[in-house]
Amino acid sequence: MKFLMLKNRLALIFLGVLCVMPVQAQYDFNPSATGQSQKSTDPRNRAKIHTELGSMYFQAGNPAVALDELRIALDADSSYVQAYSVRGLVHTSLKEYGKAEDDFRRALNLAPNDPEVNNNYGWYLCETGKERQSIAYFLNALKSPLYETPDRAYTNAGTCAFKAGDLDGAQNYLLKALQLSRDGAVSARLQLAKVFYQRGIYEESRIYLADALRMMEPPTADALWLGLRLERRAGNRSGEGGYASQLRGRYPTSQEYQEFLKGNFE
Repeated sequence: MKFLMLKNRLALIFLGVLCVMPVQAQYDFNPSATGQSQKSTDPRNRAKIHTELGSMYFQAGNPAVALDELRIALDADSSYVQAYSVRGLVHTSLKEYGKAEDDFRRALNLAPNDPEVNNNYGWYLCETGKERQSIAYFLNALKSPLYETPDRAYTNAGTCAFKAGDLDGAQNYLLKALQLSRDGAVSARLQLAKVFYQRGIYEESRIYLADALRMMEPPTADALWLGLRLERRAGNRSGEGGYASQLRGRYPTSQEYQEFLKGNFE
């Protein structure tokens, strides 16, 4: 049942950060359906299908199966750019940075201006301590008039600029993401809440956090941690306790909860 549900998802949404790639409504691989049979034996189409399946398994938290699907995709068509790009993200999540770098380099060599490849490689750089270098790749992704999800690249650019300590850049990128978003931009709202908190503009931080939390189910550990600190600053012990209870109940092993136990509120 879980496998069938994965196959029938209509869109892929990577980590709240990645590009959306359209997925066919179903893959029945029925040899009696002549048209489907012909399509499934086409190398490029096979590579596309297995890349999309790999993406869905990655999103569902099963990187091992994702890697198997991506291997099948590249066996079918070794020049299929998106398979390298997605596999690079899977290797990044597994902290296999050498393999990730190899995959992204292959993808960039094949399609240096592809917006999804640039966005994904930018995220890889950001995740590996090269936040400032990552911005150029997000901006390169945004140059493409065919890029369907520019809000995601702006969100990623804002997130990574914030990590690099560039609060002005982060705020500008994230506000742009909000302008372009078609899905509420929960990630951009949460990142803006962090930016305003860092700047000491706590009421703005509270507004953006409240918006983000209304769109989250369940709330993330970093959202709860930010809410806890905002309530603590406001002197609202009841609100602080509510966030602390959720953080303890949902994420007892998280870094955020460990910081709470240590009293490291900044």
